[in-house]
Amino acid sequence: MSSATPHPAPEKEPAPKPRRFPLADVLRVGRPSNIWFKPAFSVVAAVAPPSLLLVALGRLDLAAYTMAGSLCALYAHNRPYHARAKALAGVVAGMVGGLAVALVAASLTGNAVILVAVGALLAAVQKVVCDVTRIGPPGNVILTFVSSASLFVPQTLGQVPGHVALAAVAGVWAWSVGMAPALVRPHGPERRATADALNATAAYVETGGTGDGHARARASAYAAVQAAWQCLLLTGPRSLATRRALERLVIRAEIALAAPADADPARLRAQARALRGTGRVPGADDPRSEADELLGVAAERAIPHRSLWSRLGPLTPIAVRTALGCGLAGYASLALGVGRPYWALTTAAALYQANITLTWSRTVQRVVGNLVGVLVFAAVAPIADLGPLALVLCCLVFNFGAEALIGRNYWLGSVCVTPLALLVTEFPGYQGTGSLITDRVVDTLVGALVGFGAALVVTNRRAGNRVAPALTTVGLRREHAARLLADPQADPAALETARRDLAAALVDLRATADAAAGEWWLRTLPQERVVLAEQAGHRTLAAMVRRQGLAAGSGAETNRSAVAGASPDTGPGTGSGASPDTGPGAGTGKGANGDTGNDTEDVRP
Repeated sequence: MSSATPHPAPEKEPAPKPRRFPLADVLRVGRPSNIWFKPAFSVVAAVAPPSLLLVALGRLDLAAYTMAGSLCALYAHNRPYHARAKALAGVVAGMVGGLAVALVAASLTGNAVILVAVGALLAAVQKVVCDVTRIGPPGNVILTFVSSASLFVPQTLGQVPGHVALAAVAGVWAWSVGMAPALVRPHGPERRATADALNATAAYVETGGTGDGHARARASAYAAVQAAWQCLLLTGPRSLATRRALERLVIRAEIALAAPADADPARLRAQARALRGTGRVPGADDPRSEADELLGVAAERAIPHRSLWSRLGPLTPIAVRTALGCGLAGYASLALGVGRPYWALTTAAALYQANITLTWSRTVQRVVGNLVGVLVFAAVAPIADLGPLALVLCCLVFNFGAEALIGRNYWLGSVCVTPLALLVTEFPGYQGTGSLITDRVVDTLVGALVGFGAALVVTNRRAGNRVAPALTTVGLRREHAARLLADPQADPAALETARRDLAAALVDLRATADAAAGEWWLRTLPQERVVLAEQAGHRTLAAMVRRQGLAAGSGAETNRSAVAGASPDTGPGTGSGASPDTGPGAGTGKGANGDTGNDTEDVRP
């Protein structure tokens, strides 16, 4: 059916330029994350009690171990609490496990060459595990900093159990801090995800589907809607009623994406605002049950289960980059006589993103942030040296500042993280300010140069190979969806499943194409095929959403006469003012990142 569909000419958008490494845009300050205050306050609440208790006991030298566990409070703030409990438990286990391996290695040998090798391997494992599990910000960098720094702390085997126990206890406290908001706002994460989808859709609707920046706005809106679905699918069984009410709102967002000319952006934003706080979800008392029928268990098939090997395979180049780059950075630091090679190792580990272009951006941000950060440390050091309490208070301020600024740009977060990392080294005792600054500057430059060099050497040639399978998947799922649309008796649950599958495939295609476009040494990507597949896929999604919007009784934004004229091959019809070439499915934009999304991760020491 779809093979006979005429393909419209793709919109003229600039092709990616993977060999151009920008500078100015990399440092541009953006808007903060809409939940920046949650990790900021959480990390302060997790770090303060153990650290202040150790100050009272006169054992601030042990604070580095408790802080390792406390930093777990930075993770999983975008997940529903049912899923957050498991994710945080996994982070605590990973943090404690990495710390234990590092402390045992430090107690068995003082050979720096061996310790750097252990740190590099740990960094590669932590990177892969964080990417496979999609744990999100701050990613592997916190884990790598803690484990690599612990490798160079003088240790005896008998001390290891006690130090690991301190980290575990602090980790349990961090888990409690991360879960505490559930007592006040049990559905906060999924409400926020739904609100984000509504706001992103409103931004696209304001373009009219054809205005300036509409392709980018549409891609962002589809990614936000997909993220909302994934968040809703992670909710626990006790949240069924709230989940269904939120699902109806996400359906309304999808209807607006299908027919932007018929939608009211003010209403979408009003619905998003209504999701703040703990009030009733708009439409929660809607007696109509069609949406529930559409959004039943079939929605859980939105993203097919993939084998562990299929998820690990694409990460092999990233793992090799991390191990090689971290190891070489550590050895280069040793060769220069720097006493803390773990800073160079951690710097290299923080650079590696989905492709070379993003890695370059992170390198520039890291260097600029660290260099400014050492100047901040020089100014704050006299205050921190007043005593243990002053030192801990300074660390709390920088912990908060890092999380408050990270959403605006990575380098701003690094301005706070760098003095924090330098102050932590003074927990066991006073360190010379001049030597700390010198070591940090040298290790930053060494780690950035060597780490980025390793990324250039270890190319991800298979990134381009994954575009073709992604195109095939989109084509097959679109054909399946088109067949269901052509059947007036199609089962509503089957329609919903097909729509979820197609939406997930389109998001994955955009993420795959963006990742491949940012790599070096790749053959020319099939950009035209990607654009055409996205156009056709979005038109089919639009037709499905409009049909389901009527079935769900939630299509207040939908023009019924336009829906009547919609077909899977020609798009949403003319009633909405959209055509197959210019409608909501046309073109492509700078898409969503398959990780979830946050390009401001990894901003830690």
